Amino acid sequence: MTDEASKGVTGVAPYLRVRNLVKTYGTFTALDSVSLDVVAGEFVCFLGPSGCGKTTLLRAIAGLDPQTSGTIEQAGRDISNLPPPARDFGIVFQSYALFPNLTVAANVAYGLVSRGRPKAETAERVTMLLQLVGLSDQGAKYPGQLSGGQQQRVALARALATSPGLLLLDEPLSALDARVRIHLRREIKDLQRRVGVTTIMVTHDQEEALTMADRIVVMNRGAIEQIGSPAEVYRKPATEFVADFIGAMTFIPASALDDTHVKAGPLVFETAPFSIRQGSTVKLGIRPEEVRVRNLGADVPNRLDTRIEALEFLGAFARARLVPVVAPELQVTADFSMNALRDLSLVEGQSLTVSLPPETLRVFPVPQ
Repeated sequence: MTDEASKGVTGVAPYLRVRNLVKTYGTFTALDSVSLDVVAGEFVCFLGPSGCGKTTLLRAIAGLDPQTSGTIEQAGRDISNLPPPARDFGIVFQSYALFPNLTVAANVAYGLVSRGRPKAETAERVTMLLQLVGLSDQGAKYPGQLSGGQQQRVALARALATSPGLLLLDEPLSALDARVRIHLRREIKDLQRRVGVTTIMVTHDQEEALTMADRIVVMNRGAIEQIGSPAEVYRKPATEFVADFIGAMTFIPASALDDTHVKAGPLVFETAPFSIRQGSTVKLGIRPEEVRVRNLGADVPNRLDTRIEALEFLGAFARARLVPVVAPELQVTADFSMNALRDLSLVEGQSLTVSLPPETLRVFPVPQ
């Protein structure tokens, strides 16, 4: 990840600036020279599998687990070596970390009381925050009397009580059931927009990142693989890892013919432009939903006669495994809407002509 590639919105000074962050535990490198910028008011998600370094990066920004080397600046101030209390952030943990012996109102007020804010000001702020998170009538209850979703709202209110410049969310929804997660992620995003607080959220859930983030930081093995908007990282994955981790993708072994064509078995495919040396071994990738089955004239690029080897019903769509007639060793996964399934009377064993649109085909190098 180059320094230039790490930057945020062009022409806008970053609110948070991380440079060359390294974190080691003995011989293990948890963060490997990580650099990125976050613009004021952004909602950024650190996304990646377990052990990729995303939580380590969040904790380094908070000062909870300081980096081995590298710098962190917030609002122009170097906070690299400051203890957590001297930094300007609020944090919400996966476990909520509410005080069970304090009421909801007292939990929200905790940071304000610790800073010696006047009682009247604290009470007013608590009332406003509980209203903001939809818990106006729950202030006198204790955390144990609330649902998981309600407890998470209390944790959010507490994190926002001191009006921090940076809100850090460490997998805040992972302990909740699916229906509550979907509802809360919408609420958290709406709340972040209303408050305008710069927010960083750690998640391993790609759907959370795609629906909530302004930008996604995809991490792998302690390094950043790609930074971009949800649409960018999904539609134009920079690496094979990003393509495979976010969404589904078929990978076909191939070799590069020129900057817009690859050869896979006996087949030649036209692709989106790429910069890989001719003759190199590559992988050709396509999303299942990009496989076309309608309006396929004789001149349509990358036409392919296939057989439907398997068809799996997944509710709103069906996922098919397609076997090309002239190259049965090359299998393609395709997603078909219920409308297409019905209109084309698709069934297992059926012959089907499809097209792999060139602009949707991504070409990834294979390490030698």
